[in-house]
Amino acid sequence: MPVEAALVRTFHALADPLRLEILGRLAAAPSGVTELARELPITRQGTAKHLAVLREAELVVAETNRREAVYRVRAATAADAARWLASASASWDTQLGLLKAAAEDEA
Repeated sequence: MPVEAALVRTFHALADPLRLEILGRLAAAPSGVTELARELPITRQGTAKHLAVLREAELVVAETNRREAVYRVRAATAADAARWLASASASWDTQLGLLKAAAEDEA
């Protein structure tokens, strides 16, 4: 089954440890770039770049506040990734079960 481009963007965005940390923080509470940057080992500009990747992958959305955008997690995209992982996991379990049965038959 071919993987959709949106799903590829999602997993690419999730592959970076700092983006995972940012996503975890945003899951706990919406936040602006400045607030997030204070809690991370990178600059405000670095934080903004990571947020841009998360936004392009549609994992976060920004809502305009008076002074800066406030980011929050977009749960629908994460749910799509979770569904794909559950489906892939079931397929892998089936394939591994068949491989185990074949190996036991030969033993």
